[in-house]
Amino acid sequence: MSLPDGVHAFTQTVEQDGVENTIHPSAVETPKGLLLVDVGYRGSEAQIEANLESAGFEWDDVRAVVLTHQDGDHAGALSTIVDRTNAVVYAHERCTPYVDGRMHPIKMADGDRYEPVDVDVELVGGVSFRTEAGPMEVVFTPGHTPGHVVLYLSEARSLLAGDALTADESGLLGPSEQYTLEMEEALDSAAELATREIETVLCHHGGVVEADGDRIREIVDSMR
Repeated sequence: MSLPDGVHAFTQTVEQDGVENTIHPSAVETPKGLLLVDVGYRGSEAQIEANLESAGFEWDDVRAVVLTHQDGDHAGALSTIVDRTNAVVYAHERCTPYVDGRMHPIKMADGDRYEPVDVDVELVGGVSFRTEAGPMEVVFTPGHTPGHVVLYLSEARSLLAGDALTADESGLLGPSEQYTLEMEEALDSAAELATREIETVLCHHGGVVEADGDRIREIVDSMR
């Protein structure tokens, strides 16, 4: 099982309280350069650099970052990445205040936030990026956080799901009940994703799995 051509998993592993935690940001090739989808934890720059080199890229190839949402395991390294690359930062309009410092990131303790970064372009659902894997649509999927988005590659039938869905060794799972702020809203968002033609899903927590709309609907129904 693999991602579409032009899409790369930029897996990171960190140790927290003696336990290894693996996450799965990604990178998408575009005609203007490389677009990072989430950047992972603060202090993860060496792993990002290693991922770039493994995929045949350098820092100078990075042109933009799209955040699926505000959490520290998605946006923690953003300030350093922007300093290294001068990348354009995209985030949903409801996510922006948490990223740029006007509001404290939800779920992060006071005094423990990542460095605020200006968002250059505020996204809304329905806009698309041109990529080497075909059009990549921004799908607004609130619930896990207020400004969560998923990226859908229609020609490749692939979702970059952020935390809207999760996975483990058994396959695709629903949003995390422990870390999702508004579970019913998150399930509504997942149900909307199920209307699309899907073959593969990259989950930030769980990695790449095979799945389709029927599987997503089954998950949603079981969690209602």
